[in-house]
Amino acid sequence: MNARHGTSELRGQSTPHDARFLVDEQGAVAEWSTEAQQLLGYPADEVLGRPVKALLSDRAGSASAGFGRHPPRRGETLSARHRDGHHLDVRAQVRLLVKDAVHWAVILKAADSPEEQELDTALLRALLTASPLGVQVLDPDLRVRRLNLFAPGARGVVGEEAIGRLAREVAPGVVDDVAEQTIRKVLDTGDPVVDFEHVGRPPSDPDHDHVYSVTLLPLKDENGSVLGVCVTSQDVSGQHRAQARLHLLVEAGTRIGTTLDVRTTAEELTVVSVPALADIVTVDVLDDVLHGEASPPGPVNAETLVRRAAFHAAEGLDTRPAYAPDELVPTHPPFADCLADLQPRLLHGVNADRTVYTLEPHRAELIRKAGVHSMMVVPLTARGVVLGIAAFYRARTADPFKEDDLALAAELAARAAVCIDNARQFTREHSAALILQRNLLPQHVPAQNAVEVAWHHEPAHDVGDWFDVIPLSGARVALMVGHLVGQTMQAAAEMGWLRSAVNALATQDLAPEELLAKLNDLVTGQTNAHSPEGTSARTHLIGATCVYAVYDPITRRCTFARAGGLAPVIVTPEGTVHLPDVPFGPPLAMGRPPYEAVDVELPTGSAIVLSTSSLVQSGDPQSVPAGLRQILTNPHRPLEDTCDAVVRAHRDSGVDSIVLLARTKDLGEDQVASWSLPNDPAVVATARTLAGQQLANWGLEEMEPVTELIVSELVTNAIRYTTGPIHLRLIRDLTLICEVADNSSTAPHLRLAYETDEGGRGLFLIAQLTRRWGTRFTARGKSIWAEQALP
Repeated sequence: MNARHGTSELRGQSTPHDARFLVDEQGAVAEWSTEAQQLLGYPADEVLGRPVKALLSDRAGSASAGFGRHPPRRGETLSARHRDGHHLDVRAQVRLLVKDAVHWAVILKAADSPEEQELDTALLRALLTASPLGVQVLDPDLRVRRLNLFAPGARGVVGEEAIGRLAREVAPGVVDDVAEQTIRKVLDTGDPVVDFEHVGRPPSDPDHDHVYSVTLLPLKDENGSVLGVCVTSQDVSGQHRAQARLHLLVEAGTRIGTTLDVRTTAEELTVVSVPALADIVTVDVLDDVLHGEASPPGPVNAETLVRRAAFHAAEGLDTRPAYAPDELVPTHPPFADCLADLQPRLLHGVNADRTVYTLEPHRAELIRKAGVHSMMVVPLTARGVVLGIAAFYRARTADPFKEDDLALAAELAARAAVCIDNARQFTREHSAALILQRNLLPQHVPAQNAVEVAWHHEPAHDVGDWFDVIPLSGARVALMVGHLVGQTMQAAAEMGWLRSAVNALATQDLAPEELLAKLNDLVTGQTNAHSPEGTSARTHLIGATCVYAVYDPITRRCTFARAGGLAPVIVTPEGTVHLPDVPFGPPLAMGRPPYEAVDVELPTGSAIVLSTSSLVQSGDPQSVPAGLRQILTNPHRPLEDTCDAVVRAHRDSGVDSIVLLARTKDLGEDQVASWSLPNDPAVVATARTLAGQQLANWGLEEMEPVTELIVSELVTNAIRYTTGPIHLRLIRDLTLICEVADNSSTAPHLRLAYETDEGGRGLFLIAQLTRRWGTRFTARGKSIWAEQALP
């Protein structure tokens, strides 16, 4: 049989000088190689078919068992019998082969072969002299037995004298209690520990922390007993710092710019940077930036006003800011230089550097007291616009700033600058929106005698709060507050549109619930209108709220309705707080009407409080805070002072608030005269006579001709077009009001009569002779009214 036949399966796992042969499942030699003959001296014809136990035995001298049950362990040392009778130690490598039959492929290597010894020696040399890893072999007492003297951190510092000494004595800054406990655990269990991070200070750099990736491998004898531990370590401080910087940038991306407020964004930059990058961080911004403005793109000069926006120091660091928030900060070098050329600066040895002495004395003194030894000054620029300066200081941290720290600070400053610029632009637009809102709100109280009115607006964020006081026919008045979410110019414009829409609807003398229904229809139509680009025309209007009330000083009744919003608060003259149960209607464009109203009779002198922010927490009058109750029930406080006090008491809530406070009045019996007349043409003269007598009683005789004409025309129309009784009422208020009510729901229309027409001129005459006129529908019909200016 060819001596090499069948042994090619092991060539990839052996060297050309290794002995190779095959053993069948009965433990007999099935194939034999020339190398095996050279190692053991047997030719192939003397060993083929013989039991392998005749050739191999374990080191104790017992014959090897059959390979089918107990093959030698990988790398196990065996005793081989040479043909000339002597024994030699060999290492066996066995592999199971299954083809047509079961075979064992065996590789034998002389245990003491020069090649093996040379390879082992080269391996040790590479690990202990040329490896970039730190390699130490420790015995069970944790004494150093082998040591890589050329590893970074040990080169030139630790010598051969370290052999035999305790590991903690050789590297006390690296081997601590935690490291010793981990090593002893490996000695006790025999289980390796791979890639755990450990922080220490190597002998070559005892003043700075280094991060190591450490692997502990147990060293075992042939019986599995642990002889020691092989410690391999790699300094990963650079990778660790890079990972920490990347983490800091990721954290900055999530924590900086959470609001559109310049000061908050500046504070977020300081909080993120301490203590991850610096011990103290300050942020100063240009004064114009705080007001939403910006300088032209490019550098700015030293005369530019700069204010302190944020300061943050590491916990436990005894220091204080040189300038309080919002205080003006002088710009001296290096801060002025940074603004001039927009280049970041890194300064070492700050206390000894002459640069610090160019600062104002109290700032330089605080820097010295804090022990600052290194600082960075970085400009805050975005889109070419200079926004301010960020300064980073190290005092407690021993390491000075490096160039990579400066690059990191510049990256953080760039991200923060974009957020600050966004906040600046928002501040500018929001300030303009607030100005627009103020101009769209009422500037003075309209003339009316129904209520005494005071209001106060406390803007915080949204610019969509509005209110109004609208005089109505019959000496009545409408009170309204509303809220629209939004902080932009568009939101303020939408608020103005809503207020105008309510005013237009109010002139139609609609009932409160009907007015809100029509307002909802208007808003729904606007939000469903689409521009050519396909975007909603007035999306801000969706969800707007409105509370609408109409007070009649003659009947002293007030009717409330609301589309969302907060229910009113009523305070009687006796000091009782009442919360009327006004049915809640859906906010505008968010539900389907109808809206419901509630009618409340109010004693004269009652206070009606309408607000866009909650003054009470529930519908229980007892839930009104005691302080607020005291403010509202004080009858001696002027109404304006009461309104301001309510706002001050509610200011800490931090929300937008409009408070509209109205104290009710009434019209005395001597100011109102009313008559019920039958539906008979003969009563027209009677109506004129009654009106003339009442005007005489009021001392308004000079108004009799026009008033009698108005009464005659209105009563005549009522008789002509209705069948029921007619009611005439005269009201002397800021104007003289004439009202004629009937049971018909048909409203008259003003038209231009031709010369040949017999009628149609009555309303035309009334329109020419009065300030205004109109129709007000009631539950039982309608009332036509006309107002004349008093002489």
